Amino acid sequence: MPNVNLYNQEGKEIGKAELTSEIFDVKLNSNLVHQAVVAQTANKRQVLAHTKDRSEVRGGGKKPWRQKGTGRARHGSIRSPLWRGGGITFGPTNERNFSLKINKKAKRKALLMCLSDKAKNERIILVDNLELAEAKTKKFFQILLNLNMELDILLLYLKK
Repeated sequence: MPNVNLYNQEGKEIGKAELTSEIFDVKLNSNLVHQAVVAQTANKRQVLAHTKDRSEVRGGGKKPWRQKGTGRARHGSIRSPLWRGGGITFGPTNERNFSLKINKKAKRKALLMCLSDKAKNERIILVDNLELAEAKTKKFFQILLNLNMELDILLLYLKK
């Protein structure tokens, strides 16, 4: 079982803790983790691209001219894709579905693999108790600084 240092809010090491091997000692399968990440990002994806087809374009209810006798081509609507201002024939629609399915057991196993990899590379920090007198970002940020968190956001904040 892997051991991890246990810290308090001030960033002082107060002991060691053993992590359970069922969660933090799972062999890494990069293909399964990749599949879980792709499914998760695909399921969060929103459909932004949308064009109106001839039924969604405003207007065009009346036949522009009669069917026979004018010498012009027959037309049923001024919102046909052939006309200027008409609908788009095969444009993107907001009914597209990007979601991917992943089995529950596979998703859980991928999460355990990621946690195991974090523990193996010593990227897990355990805090014995997290108490905030008031919900302030400044106080929580100070706790993160005490724990020597290597976060990109901390570096960006310090550069300002």
